[in-house]
Amino acid sequence: MLKGIHTALVTPFNDAAVDLDTFRALCQRQVDAGVHGLVPCGTTGETPTLATDEWTGLITTAVEVAEGRIPVTAGCGTNATASTVSNIRRARALGADAALVVLPYYNKPNADGHRAHMEAACAEGLPVVAYHVPGRTGQQVSVELLADLASIEGVVAVKEATGDVHYGSDLVARTPANVLSGDDFTFFPLLCVGATGAISVLSNVAPAQCVALYEAAVAGNVEQARALHHALMPMVDFLFSDSNPVPCKAAMAALGLCENRVRLPLSPGGPPPPELLEGIK
Repeated sequence: MLKGIHTALVTPFNDAAVDLDTFRALCQRQVDAGVHGLVPCGTTGETPTLATDEWTGLITTAVEVAEGRIPVTAGCGTNATASTVSNIRRARALGADAALVVLPYYNKPNADGHRAHMEAACAEGLPVVAYHVPGRTGQQVSVELLADLASIEGVVAVKEATGDVHYGSDLVARTPANVLSGDDFTFFPLLCVGATGAISVLSNVAPAQCVALYEAAVAGNVEQARALHHALMPMVDFLFSDSNPVPCKAAMAALGLCENRVRLPLSPGGPPPPELLEGIK
């Protein structure tokens, strides 16, 4: 289920409110481009600033647009086990196919705490994607512990966002679970060592190109995949030049896809160089 390009969707805002009409159009653009999954309410979706009703509306809309054709992985993780479990229950009731569960941030759990947290998340019966993002959580766990968490019944994939190809390669070798790159600059390198896809920021901007890169790689067309990788890297550099999703929203606004609005404490950024947007529809 969790292979290919899964887009970590931005949350569009209209003044102070979530713009669900624009979000619906963004989801449809992703489906039309052939992406393999939608991921609402993750880091790129500015989840820490969303109210419960906004979170509910975004997941509901993504499920409606997907229509069961591709999976919807709802961002459910918090730094409290009780609220994480509650979010998973709600996501399951809303029709989500999986839950993205970040390793708890700020608390810095010990190994037993991480295991208990992930076991509680999996006990709800919705497939879980464990999300390792040290840059956001303040804690990089050992690859041995992450592989152990991936072995918990109910964990179907790991989103690996250290940005470290060596770490990601080691994880792929240690777990039968699907490993998804959480950093677009490691996507192609990790595919080459056995990762199964990406939860992508880049595919918000260039979904068709991301799908083409993935399809070329899995078909063994290495030269084509390599060329696409290098062609996309300048945009990736721009997207990670400031806190995500600030540059992503700016690029999407330049394409006329949404307004260049983020919620405080983020502040909007400027558009990318026009040449980076050439050929993107």
